[in-house]
Amino acid sequence: MTIAYLALLVAAMLPFVCAGISKAGRRDYDNRSPREWMETLHGYRRRADAAQSNSWEALPFFAAAVIIAHQLGAEQGWLDALAVAFVLLRMVYVWLYVRDRSTLRSVVWTAALAVNVWIFFLGA
Repeated sequence: MTIAYLALLVAAMLPFVCAGISKAGRRDYDNRSPREWMETLHGYRRRADAAQSNSWEALPFFAAAVIIAHQLGAEQGWLDALAVAFVLLRMVYVWLYVRDRSTLRSVVWTAALAVNVWIFFLGA
């Protein structure tokens, strides 16, 4: 098990962390109509739900990039470092999203995307 694969596991858990942030402390959660209930959220809870959606959207490309880099024989030290950097950037992204820091959030999103592209081509 490589650090890059462990980073992939952490990235896969990020959407669940976002869901927890959006639901924490609310006692009126409706498990019969969760999507409708989510529409009632405001403020940081609503942004945490949006961060959850974005985390799910970012996950397939990251997973593919890590797997492809492994298969192409990318240098493991670089792959591990970049995978950790991606996850850290995504964690910062979620924090900035929840804190309503839209401009800086977009900068971090772009940096994470660039790191992911770098991972994708690492083994080339």
